[in-house]
Amino acid sequence: MNDALTIGALAYDTITRRVGVVMAEYGTRYYLRPPHGGCEWDAPRTDIRPATVTDRIRPVLTEANARSSTGGIL
Repeated sequence: MNDALTIGALAYDTITRRVGVVMAEYGTRYYLRPPHGGCEWDAPRTDIRPATVTDRIRPVLTEANARSSTGGIL
């Protein structure tokens, strides 16, 4: 399944529960970076899978829900 992950693809790290852009693959590890920039992290190939639509929108919805429950103040 991980063979479908190429440089630039969105992937989901099942351990950290984060979506990242595949920046590199080295040996048995992938190197990922948050889609909108940030610190790169690495993860074993076995813990990475292609990101689903749900994986991609979950962070946006979580932030929107937090904003609405605090009256727009974060």
